[in-house]
Amino acid sequence: MTDRQVLFSALRVAVLDGDDAAAGRLATQALAEGVPALEAIEQGLVPGIRQAGQRWEEGEYFLPELVTAAQAMKAAMMVLQPALDRDDPSSSLGRVVIGTVEGDIHDIGKTLVGTLLSASGFTVSDEGASVPVARFVARAQEFGADLVCASALLTTTMPKQRELAAALKGSGLRAKLMVGGAPVNKGWADAIGADGYADNALAAVAVARELVGRGATD
Repeated sequence: MTDRQVLFSALRVAVLDGDDAAAGRLATQALAEGVPALEAIEQGLVPGIRQAGQRWEEGEYFLPELVTAAQAMKAAMMVLQPALDRDDPSSSLGRVVIGTVEGDIHDIGKTLVGTLLSASGFTVSDEGASVPVARFVARAQEFGADLVCASALLTTTMPKQRELAAALKGSGLRAKLMVGGAPVNKGWADAIGADGYADNALAAVAVARELVGRGATD
């Protein structure tokens, strides 16, 4: 195994272990040793987060482990992203505005989606929880968003997703809408005119790539 392969393996393990300090340190080491940022991401971080996702789907990992894995990947991406932007200014997969709809203070799932999107190469503006429809639309315009992601964890706040879908279409913005949350399903997404739906954070990344025209094989 070459020194570079050892480094990639260590990055993968840091993500799996949710060790953000190690992930950041190894990312810094990679750049210092002349490893291209994109290579460190594709050969180290991506296999780590994919393996974490597989363990979650198999019941070996639970939400806390998946969250810490995403945070570790994000810590490494904070080091690698500036170098990635210098190497390829067009490297961002797309610009995303994300938040939980007004009246809903649930934040964990939305934050995990935002973290994974960021770690996967999207530029993300996380607006937090209980975000008014007008704020989603205004921020999408300010940010030049390609995608708006809106979470609702309560049946009583789901109608805000419908309002947001209508507001985005009425605004003339190019941004597409993806919705999610515990009570949300594809039928609801279709009924309100959303462009996409995901039932978990890993699926959200795949759907986001499809919606911005950057499929999994790109």
